Order: sequence, then structure tokens, then C-alpha cells
Amino acid sequence: MDFFNKLGKKASEAYKTTADKTGKIAKETKLKFRMGELKSKIEDIYEEIGKKVYEKHVQKESFTENDLLEECKQIDEMSDEIERIRQECLELKDKKICQKCFKEIDKNTNFCPECGAKQEEEVKEVEVMETAKVEEEVISETSKEENIEESTEMQTNLEKTTEVEINPDSQNITEEEMKNIGQ
Repeated sequence: MDFFNKLGKKASEAYKTTADKTGKIAKETKLKFRMGELKSKIEDIYEEIGKKVYEKHVQKESFTENDLLEECKQIDEMSDEIERIRQECLELKDKKICQKCFKEIDKNTNFCPECGAKQEEEVKEVEVMETAKVEEEVISETSKEENIEESTEMQTNLEKTTEVEINPDSQNITEEEMKNIGQ
């Protein structure tokens, strides 16, 4: 019986490992497909820019930077997305890019096996974002506490007013409250 339990555990572990690797490969394939689409769109925009420049040349009109500003912004946005996708693909493979020769290397490598350059520790964007999120939560909690204090203070005043209206006993009413009732 022990043999079958061990066999079942091994099979289960092998399945999990295979499923994890398959999932990573599928995700990487989707990311690379998206990257290819973006590169194709950038090529189309380059072609559009070329046509605009040539049309200005044929019409002997002066060419300004504003004529292509929208296209350049689109290329910048797509290039940023391509870089984000590339970084995500590297993360899936537990790789990073050498800072000197730009080859893919293992994430935990201290020296590049291609050029020998020492790899500096990278500050992860995730850590910076997590720090900002914690700061935002602290500010949010402080704001909530202030709102609760204000709400409690308003509720206390409302309770006093209600008490005065329900039981207008002159001994419990202060001069200020009497003025407020008259208004």
C-alpha cells in the first residue's frame, strides 16, 4: 500500500510540474503573439509616416514636427508595451538581460557567462509599487479615522439635539442649546 501512496504522490507532483510549465509556455506564447501584433502595428505607422512625409515633399509644403506628433505618440506607447511584455516573458523564464551585452541570462547570475560583466542588483518595480501602496493605505486609514471622529462628533451633537427635543427639561439645556432651539 505504501508503494502505491508514494507512486500517487510522485505522479501528482509530476502532473503539477508539467501543468505549471505548460501554463508558463502558453502564457509566454500569448505574450509573444501580442508583441508581434504591436511590432506589426508600429511598422504600419512607420509606413504611414513615410507617406505623409512624401506627400508634403510632392506638394512642396513645409514639414513640421506637429504633422507626425500623433503617430510618434502611438509608437512610444506601443514600444513601452512591448518592453513590458518582454520583461514579463523574462520573468516567466526566470531570466534577465545582461546590462553590458544584452544577452538573456539566469536571474540569479552575478556575472554574465557571455561577456563576464558583473550584474548589479536591480531594484524591482514591484517593490517600489508595493511601498507606494502601503503608504497609500496608511493615508487612507488616517483619513478613515478622521472621518470616524467627525462622524462620532456629529452623532453626539445629534443625540444632544434629539434629547433636548424629546425631553426639554430646562436643567439639561445649556444657554447655547437654547439659542440653537430658537433658530
